[in-house]
Amino acid sequence: MKVTVQAIWDADARVWVATSKNVPGLATEADTIEALTAKLRNMIPELMIINNLISEDYSGSISFELSTLRQELIQVG
Repeated sequence: MKVTVQAIWDADARVWVATSKNVPGLATEADTIEALTAKLRNMIPELMIINNLISEDYSGSISFELSTLRQELIQVG
């Protein structure tokens, strides 16, 4: 089972914001990619159970791919 998650850097809030089309209701944020990844490890299975994508007694693995996008503006001169 594979889940794709997109994370975008919110420069104003200074956090990574993650969402997923594969897991309804997945929306979270964190200061670092590492902290975001840790949150996702807990949230993904919980939301998959809530959305009946897996059963509560599911035993196995869930793979998730985290794609990031961070855009910066560089002032020159």
